[in-house]
Amino acid sequence: MTRTTIFNLLRCLGCIAVLAGPAGADSLRIATWNAGLDRTGPGLLVDDLSGGEDPKIDAAVRVLAALDADVVLLTAVDYDLGGVALGLLAEKLAAAGADYPNRFAFRPNTGRQTGFDVDGNGRIGDPRDAQGFGLFSGQGGMAILSRLPIDTAAARDFSGFLWRDLPGGLSSDPPDLASVQRLATTGFWDVPVITPEGPLHLLAWHATPPVFDGPEDRNGRRNRDEAEFWRLFLGGGLPMPPPDAPFVLLGDGNLDPADGDGLRQGIAALLADPALQDPRPRGSPGRTEPDQAGDPALDTALYDGIGGLRLDYVLPSAGLEVTGAGVLRPPASDPLAADLATASRHFPVWVDIVLP
Repeated sequence: MTRTTIFNLLRCLGCIAVLAGPAGADSLRIATWNAGLDRTGPGLLVDDLSGGEDPKIDAAVRVLAALDADVVLLTAVDYDLGGVALGLLAEKLAAAGADYPNRFAFRPNTGRQTGFDVDGNGRIGDPRDAQGFGLFSGQGGMAILSRLPIDTAAARDFSGFLWRDLPGGLSSDPPDLASVQRLATTGFWDVPVITPEGPLHLLAWHATPPVFDGPEDRNGRRNRDEAEFWRLFLGGGLPMPPPDAPFVLLGDGNLDPADGDGLRQGIAALLADPALQDPRPRGSPGRTEPDQAGDPALDTALYDGIGGLRLDYVLPSAGLEVTGAGVLRPPASDPLAADLATASRHFPVWVDIVLP
């Protein structure tokens, strides 16, 4: 009997329970996955979800069902105001035995135009002129699927925080652009889920990749500062008060602390922050990378010509008990490996926790 089945049986009896799989009856599985549910135009994800069989969507549903998380943050999923795509995805997941009755998303910064020629190509309104790269407003946003209730009234959105306002930040934008340029590429969220022990705050983000620019390294500097935002926020160094523990910081940081391009001091400082713990989730890569410094078992994404990188993170607050952690990256002989390869170049990351 899966964790989903048990949870639904107890909910039908009017009980509130927090259930997990291998880690024990009192644990909660928190996960994140860059699911590749972004499309090239508005409404296309809804069309794909509501149409017939779609190999990528069908593969993503099977992966999420196998992940069997109690709460999962999806990154790279298109946003629509009515949450239609999320509802359709939830229907497919329920049919696969993975029921997520609670769903949440703020409007992301991706595709939201700044009104400036950010990329300097002489035109305004291109994808790179947006607050975060996007072919349309809402492309590649974030979304939370949860078996636990979500306290939407208490959710906080810091996505409007300006890059220029980050203490010690690396922005070098001209004053007119700096007056509107947000730091978060996709979003900075604080979303509480309701547990029998009290609220568990989900701190969600999806940073810009530190590439796809020029020698000015604007994306690299912004990626570093997106990680620095969380370190300062948790330490009380920003105008917004940090949440009370327990919390989990999770999402796609788009930077490996050991390999690849980028200003790695940002993610390294975050991973070493005393407010957080890094369970270092591991998968089964079945490959070696002698040219890289990092452990390939920690990699959460695989790129042609680059290799494996650790880009996705689930970082519980320091006081939480961690009973298990992993990267859903099975050996190639496992049928799920083909679904993972079809759905996304990223692999889900999960951590099992016990609330105090």
